[in-house]
Amino acid sequence: MSRVNLLAAALIGPLLILVVASFVVPLLVTLYTAVGDPEIRESLPRTAAAVDAWDGVGLPPEEAYAAVAAELAAAQEAQAIGALSRRLNFEQPGLRALVLKTSRAKASLAAPYKDALIALDPRWGDPELWQLIRRGAGALTPLYLLRSLDLTLTPAGDVAHAAKDDTIFVSLFQRTFEISVWVTALCVLLGYPVAWTLSTLPQRWANLAMALVLIPFWTSILVRTTAWFILLQREGPVNAFLQATRIVDAPVTMIFTRFAVYVAMVHVLLPFVILPLYSVMKGIDPVYMRAAASLGAPEWKRFLRVYLPLTMPGVAAGAVMVFMLSVGFYVTPALVGGANDQMVSYFIAFFTNDTINWGMAAALATLLLAMTAILVVAARLLVPGFRPGALKL
Repeated sequence: MSRVNLLAAALIGPLLILVVASFVVPLLVTLYTAVGDPEIRESLPRTAAAVDAWDGVGLPPEEAYAAVAAELAAAQEAQAIGALSRRLNFEQPGLRALVLKTSRAKASLAAPYKDALIALDPRWGDPELWQLIRRGAGALTPLYLLRSLDLTLTPAGDVAHAAKDDTIFVSLFQRTFEISVWVTALCVLLGYPVAWTLSTLPQRWANLAMALVLIPFWTSILVRTTAWFILLQREGPVNAFLQATRIVDAPVTMIFTRFAVYVAMVHVLLPFVILPLYSVMKGIDPVYMRAAASLGAPEWKRFLRVYLPLTMPGVAAGAVMVFMLSVGFYVTPALVGGANDQMVSYFIAFFTNDTINWGMAAALATLLLAMTAILVVAARLLVPGFRPGALKL
C-alpha cells in the first residue's frame, strides 16, 4: 500500500470507527432487541429444554414442572425474576403475579411437582400457559413487532388482532406521520418566501437577516419549546394581546393542543428549510429568468416553469430533513401537546424508562425507522430535482 493510501486510511479510520461505534452498532443492537427473546431461555434453561422436547399435546411431563419450580426459586434468590416476570406478563397479563407467587412457594412445594404447582395455582394446569412458555423459549420472537402493529400471537402461535384496549399503535404511527407531514408542509410554505427574500437582498442586509434566522437555530430546543409553553398559556402574552386588541373576548385554549404542537415544531424546524433553499436560490443564475421574460413568459409562468424547478433540490433537501426530524420529536409534543398529540417517540421513552420494556421500545423504533426510510425513498422518486426539460416554456 502506498504512502498516500496509508495516510488516507489513517485520516478516514477514526471517522469510520466513530460511525460504526455511534451509529452502526446501536442500530444493530436495536434491531436485535426488537426481535430478541432471551428472558425465558436465560432464566429457565432446564424448563425451556423440557418444553422443547414436549409434543405440545395436553400438559408437559413432570420434569418440566420440577424444572420450573426449581428455576423460579433460584431466580428469586438471585434477584433475577424481574425481567422474566415482565416478559411473561407483557404477553399475558397476570402472569407476573403467578411467577412471583410460585418463586416464593419453594418451601411448600414437593414432588410430584405437577400436582403441587396445580394445587398452588390452577393456571399451571392450563396447556395454553405451557404453550406460551414453549414459544417464548426460542431465541427470537415476532411478538414486539406484531404488538407495534396492533397484532398479537395466540397460544397456538397464530397472528391475531390485539385486544381493543391495546390497539393504539397503528393510530399512533398515523398521528406521527400526519403531524410530521403538516409540519414539513408548513415549513416549506413559510421558508420558501423567506429564503427567496434573503437571496434577493444586498449582501449586507442578507447577512443580518441570516443572523436572525440562525440565532434561534442555535438556541436549545428545550428553551424554545418552553418559551412557547409560556406564550400560549391562557394567561400568557398571546392571549393577553388577543384580548387587548378585542380579537377575542375570553382567553383561547392554545396550550396542550395540536395547534401548539404545530406552532412550536415549525418554529424549531424552520431553519432546516431556509438554509438549503437559500443556498440553492443564491446559486441560480438570473439569466434564466431574463431569458424566459424575453420569450414572452408572464411572471407567474416564469416562476412555475423556470424558478421553481431550479429550486426543487433545495425544497427536497429541506423537506426531507424537516420530516426526518419531525417523526422523532419528543420534547416539543410532550411539553405543549395534549394526550392525543403525543408521537411515537413519547411511547419509546415510556417503554424505556417507565415499564422497562426494551423490546417494545426497540420494535417501535425499528418500525419508525423502516417507515421513515420508505417514505423518504418514495419522496426522492416522486419529487425529482432539476431536469433539463423543466426549462421548456
